[in-house]
Amino acid sequence: MNKPLLEIINLSKSYVQAGERLEILKNIDFTLNSGEMVALVAPSGVGKSTFLHILGLLDHFDSGEIVILGEKISSLNEDRAAQIRLKSYGFVYQAHHLLPEFTALENVMMPLLIAGVNKTQAKEKGMEALALFNLDSRAMHKPSQLSGGEQQRVAILRAIVHRPSILLADEPTGNLDVQTADLVFDELKNLVQKLGISALIATHSLELAEKMDRIVTFDKGSLKFLKK
Repeated sequence: MNKPLLEIINLSKSYVQAGERLEILKNIDFTLNSGEMVALVAPSGVGKSTFLHILGLLDHFDSGEIVILGEKISSLNEDRAAQIRLKSYGFVYQAHHLLPEFTALENVMMPLLIAGVNKTQAKEKGMEALALFNLDSRAMHKPSQLSGGEQQRVAILRAIVHRPSILLADEPTGNLDVQTADLVFDELKNLVQKLGISALIATHSLELAEKMDRIVTFDKGSLKFLKK
């Protein structure tokens, strides 16, 4: 049996809006196992981005527990939570969020530099990452000189260059045309499998979701399994 990397136990989250409490997530139980890819399929506005932010330690929850790599989030101080977020997670969003003044290589290097890796090693690892998508020849190009597909590939490589245990992706191909989205997703899937990264990927596309190990969705704040 695969080892669970991420366990969500009876998790709930709500917001107060115009004097009313809105329950976004209700009593959610979920496990992300080592080496698996799980699709989160749900329309906008039902809490999937909130869920990803909570799992990525970017937002707080009301009740329940999250266990990451054996550590309970409720017992962590802010410094330890930031350390886990920096070393154990990779994040990819619908918009690539590349820094326009930096080259593709410099964008990929950024997480390594933030983590304290020296510039020479960061450059070497960044070039190795770009080569995974055959983008090493584009290393010195700035985002404006790259196609949409290339920009998103760079964003993906930036998220995995430090070899995280867990990748959280929120509509990672949502801004691409269908043909490019399929190609980039297949490359992402192959890369995640090659590196042994566990991934939770939010998508509107059932076609892409079917390529993953499991599919979950939200139904009135509760998590439901479409494919186990």
